[in-house]
Amino acid sequence: MDMEIGSNVYRNTDGTVEVEGVPQLTVTLRKPEGPPMVNFITFDEVGRVTSKMVESTLQFNERRSLDLARTPTGLKLTHTESGRVVLHVEMQAPNHVVVKQASFITTKGHTMDISLIEWKVDKRRMSGGNTDVKGGAVAIG
Repeated sequence: MDMEIGSNVYRNTDGTVEVEGVPQLTVTLRKPEGPPMVNFITFDEVGRVTSKMVESTLQFNERRSLDLARTPTGLKLTHTESGRVVLHVEMQAPNHVVVKQASFITTKGHTMDISLIEWKVDKRRMSGGNTDVKGGAVAIG
C-alpha cells in the first residue's frame, strides 16, 4: 500500500508508521478500496499511554478525552475539549491511504504534527518527499 503523510508519499509500505523508532500507527486494508483499519497509540509528555485504537475502535480512552468519527473511507480522531485533530486518515484511491492531518505526542514526549504540506516532529520536518520503502515501515523522526 502507498501512504501519503503530509505532502510526502511513501510507496510499497507494510502500513506501519514508526515515529522516533516506535511503531505508533498501523493501517491495514481488508479490501483495496477500504475502509482502512487503523491501530494507533497516543502518549502523554512522559511516555504514558493515554489512548489505544485497535481496528478503528477506541479500546482505551483516558478520561474520554478523544472523540472518534468513522466514515466509509476513513476516520477522524479529535480532542473532545479543544476540537484539535489528533489523527485523520482517509482512503484516496485503492491501496492509497492519506494521513491528512494529525497532532499527537510521541513516546519520547515530542509533538508530531502533520498538515497537508509537511510532517514535523521535534526539530525534524519533511515536505514533498517520494520514497519507496520496499515493503517496510515508514520511519519518521
